[in-house]
Amino acid sequence: MPAKELSPIDVYKLLPRTNCKECGETNCMAFATRLVNREVPLEKCPPLMDPKNKPLYDKLWGLLRPPIRAVEVGVGDGKVTLGGEYVVYRHELTYFHPTVIAIDLSDEMEEEEMEARIKAVREFEYEYIGMKLKLDMLAIRSTSNDPSRFEAAVRKAWEASKMPLILCSLDPTVMEQGLAAVPDKRPLIYAATKDNWREMAELAIMYGCPLVASSPFDLNGLKSIVKTLLEYGVKDIVLDPGTLGSEGLPETLNNFTALRIAAIDKGDDLLGFPLLGTPITVWGEEAEDPVINEWNEAMLAAALIVRYADALIMHSISGWALLPLVILRQNIYTDPRKPVSVEPGVRRFGSPNELSPVLLTSNFALTYYTVASDLDSAKIDCHLVVVDTEGLSVESAIAGRKMTADTVAEALKNFKVGEIVKHRKLILPGRAARISGEVEELSGWKAMVGPLDSSGIPKFLSENWKPETE
Repeated sequence: MPAKELSPIDVYKLLPRTNCKECGETNCMAFATRLVNREVPLEKCPPLMDPKNKPLYDKLWGLLRPPIRAVEVGVGDGKVTLGGEYVVYRHELTYFHPTVIAIDLSDEMEEEEMEARIKAVREFEYEYIGMKLKLDMLAIRSTSNDPSRFEAAVRKAWEASKMPLILCSLDPTVMEQGLAAVPDKRPLIYAATKDNWREMAELAIMYGCPLVASSPFDLNGLKSIVKTLLEYGVKDIVLDPGTLGSEGLPETLNNFTALRIAAIDKGDDLLGFPLLGTPITVWGEEAEDPVINEWNEAMLAAALIVRYADALIMHSISGWALLPLVILRQNIYTDPRKPVSVEPGVRRFGSPNELSPVLLTSNFALTYYTVASDLDSAKIDCHLVVVDTEGLSVESAIAGRKMTADTVAEALKNFKVGEIVKHRKLILPGRAARISGEVEELSGWKAMVGPLDSSGIPKFLSENWKPETE
C-alpha cells in the first residue's frame, strides 16, 4: 500500500494491542500513528519482536517497507544510506535520505593530485542554518585497467579518508583486486552489465557489497539485469540508467523519473532500488575552458538531485560548483512536516552585561541564524531571547498565534531573563509590533518595537538604546 494511502488504523489492527507503553507512547494507536509517519521503527515495539508475533511483524513490514529499498554503503559512523524513499513527491510525506555526492579519483592520478583531492573532499564544509553540509564519498575509477594500480589507489583512498567508497571498473579482475584492498569496508561496486553480471554478482556476494546494475538508456535491459542479479542472490542493488548532459539531458531526466514512478506508484519491485547519476560524464565533452565543464556538471547534478537521484559521481571540487548543490540537497530533503528550528532559550552575543539590551526572536532556524549573523557582524553585545514558535518565522508565528504576549511573558519567566539583566526593557521584532502592549501588561517589561529586518538592529540600538536601568 502506498505510504500516502496508509492510515494508522491499518497498522493498529496488526499490532499486538497490549497498550503496554514499552515503546514510549501512551497506547498502541499513538505508536501506529508514528509508524505511519515513519517516525519510529517496528523494533520499538517489544511485544511485536516476540517470535510468536512474527506473522504480525511480517505483515506490518510488508505495509511499511519503503518501495525504494534502502542500501547501505560503507561501515561505522561514516556509512551512508541510499534510497529508502516512500513517495514520489516530497509533500506527500517527506524524503528521508539525502542524495549522496561522491567525488572521483583515478588510479592514474599523481600522488600529490590524489592527496589534494582527498583533502579537499574531507575539508569541504559549510554551515547552513545550523547544519554542517559536507560531501559523502569517494569514487575510485580504474582508468589504467591495471589491477595492482587500482588496488593501491583504493587502499590509499580509504586510508587517507575513511570515507565510503565506490569502486569503478567493468573488469571483474580489476574489481576483485580493488575489493581485496578493502575487504570489510562494504564499498559500492560499479558496475554489473549484461556482459559481466555473473562475475560481478559473485564478487558482491563474496565481499558482502552492494552492486550497481548498469544499462545506459535501456530500461528494459536494466530491469532484466536486476531480475537476474536477484535470482543469483544479490540483494543490495543500485540502478544506473545512464547520464548525459546537453542533448541527452531530456532522456536522462525522463528515465530517472520513469524509474521512480514505476517503483512507487506502479509497485514494480524490480525497479524499487536507489538511482545513481553520473554527472561526471560531461567531462567527456570537449570544452574550451574547464569552467564550462564544471558549470555543465553542476547544472546536471542539480537536475538529478531534483529528479530522484540517490547518489551522484562528480569530478569538480570547486566550491562554487558544489556549494549550491549541497544547499539544494538540504532544502529538498528537509522534512516539510517539521520546520527547521533551534532550541528555545537565551543566547549571548559578544560580551553582554547586566545592562546590555535584550532582544527577542522566534526559533525558526532561518530567522534565528539571520538575526545571529547580523548581531555577530555588527559586534553587538546583547542577550537574545529565542521563543518557541514551533519552528515558525516571526510573522507566521504572530499570525498563527504561536508567538503571543503569553508565550513571550512565559519565556521571560522560564528563562529567568530578569536575573540576567537589571533593566526591564525588551526589544521585539518589528513584525511583532501588534503584541507590544499586551507584552508590557503581562510581563511588566517595557516593550520596544525594533526594526522589521534584523540588519537594522545596529542603527536602532544606536538611536534608541540607553544602558540605564530605568
